[in-house]
Amino acid sequence: MPNLELHYTEWSSSYTPADPIHDSYHQAAYILNKMKQVGDAANSMSYWVFTDIFEEPGPRFTPFHGGFGLLNTQGIKKPAYHAYTFLNQLGETELNNTDKTSFACKNKQGDVQVLFWDYTYTLPDDSINNQDYYIKDLPSNEKGTVLVEISGLAEGSYALEISRIGYGYNDPYTLYCGLDKPSQLSKRQVEFLKNSSSGTPESTQLIHIKSDGKFQQKVSIRENDVFLINLRKI
Repeated sequence: MPNLELHYTEWSSSYTPADPIHDSYHQAAYILNKMKQVGDAANSMSYWVFTDIFEEPGPRFTPFHGGFGLLNTQGIKKPAYHAYTFLNQLGETELNNTDKTSFACKNKQGDVQVLFWDYTYTLPDDSINNQDYYIKDLPSNEKGTVLVEISGLAEGSYALEISRIGYGYNDPYTLYCGLDKPSQLSKRQVEFLKNSSSGTPESTQLIHIKSDGKFQQKVSIRENDVFLINLRKI
C-alpha cells in the first residue's frame, strides 16, 4: 500500500507519565532529532501530550513528576514546549542544508532561521534507569563550536536573535532542583520558573549583511543544547 498515509498519533521519549526525562532539558534535543530523522516519511507526528494534567493513571500531586506534557500542571513551559516553539518559528521554505542536526528556512518577509542542536545520549547503559538518572541536577559538558554559514542573503540590515534551550536555559526543572524540589510551589516560585522559561532570545543585536550576501556566526555548544538563530530583515 505505497500511498497509505502514516500518522503517529501519540509519541514521546517514554511510555510512562512518570518518567523524569519528560521534564529534562534533554527532551528538547531528543524531539528535534527524531523530527529530523523522520523527515517527510510521516504525514503527521502528534506529541503526547500538551499538559501534565493527565489523570488516566490517577492524579499527580507534585509540580514535576515526569508527566507527558509540554507544560506542567502550573502551566510552566518545559524544554519540550520550546522545541516546538522554535520549530514553529521556522519559515515556510526550507533551504538547502546537508547537516543532519539542523533545519534552515526562510519566510516571505526575507527572514532566515537556522535551528540546530546537539543530541547526546548521556544515560549510563544498564547501570541506572530513567527514574534515578533524570531526577538529578545534570550539568552538560562542552561539545565544541558550531560555525553557522548562510549565503544568498539580501543586502541590508537585520536583527540577529539567538535563542537557546539547554542546561540552565529555558530549563525550569534544573531550577526546581535548585529550590530543593518542593512538593508544592508558591505563587512566587511559579512566577520565577515561568519567567525563567519564557523562551525569549538570550541575545539580540543589529547587523548588516554586505553585498556578498554572506553571514557567519560561531556558537559554543554543550551536550543537548538547542539553538535558534533568527535573522529578521529590517
